[in-house]
Amino acid sequence: MDLLETTYAALRLLWSGDRTLWGIIWISVKVCFLALVLATPPAVLLGFVLGSFRFPGRRILIVLVQTLLALPTVVIGLILYMLLSRQGPFGGMHLLFTQEAMIIGQAILAFPILAALTLSAVQGVDQRVSETARTLGADRWRTMLTMLLEVRFAVMAAMVSGFGRVISEIGCAMMVGGNIANVTRNITTAIALETSKGEFVQGIALGIVLVMVALGINFGLALMQGRGGQQ
Repeated sequence: MDLLETTYAALRLLWSGDRTLWGIIWISVKVCFLALVLATPPAVLLGFVLGSFRFPGRRILIVLVQTLLALPTVVIGLILYMLLSRQGPFGGMHLLFTQEAMIIGQAILAFPILAALTLSAVQGVDQRVSETARTLGADRWRTMLTMLLEVRFAVMAAMVSGFGRVISEIGCAMMVGGNIANVTRNITTAIALETSKGEFVQGIALGIVLVMVALGINFGLALMQGRGGQQ
């Protein structure tokens, strides 16, 4: 296999607008985006609560969130598979091997990253911000929004990290999605399949897309952070 020649062929495949290839890319982006939409609000809220309040069980919740950060994606996939299979408690919903199951799995994977990074960001906020907000008559929700506004770039970075984890994982997507062509086959499962067959052109093309997506998102975040720092 000539690496340069194969890479050139992969670039030509991308440029040609191959429907199968771009369909796989679309499924990945769509599933990851919807997973983030599902996970971000509760994760950010949990991170804010853990970072701002002291209550019984707080330390246990923090340890649990930190433990979930290191949980292998295939374990999440196995648990979801058992829950969504015909013999599982949610088998009647017929979600196994669907995009909806992948969205749920990837939302679970993104949740601890979003919560943990929000927690760290909120803990680093100057307490005078919340004190000033309350002095000016802000209620609890307005105070929370004021503090989250202070850490908005950290929350954006958490979302980028969450997106990076879910778009690059393979274990959960393979187990609950089933790698079904034109339905649940995403970038990572397609790369694994094509490589196992010795077909490297599509695998490299999809790998290039993953790298470009990561670069694009991080560049956009850095640009927004730069503009925010100039204000």
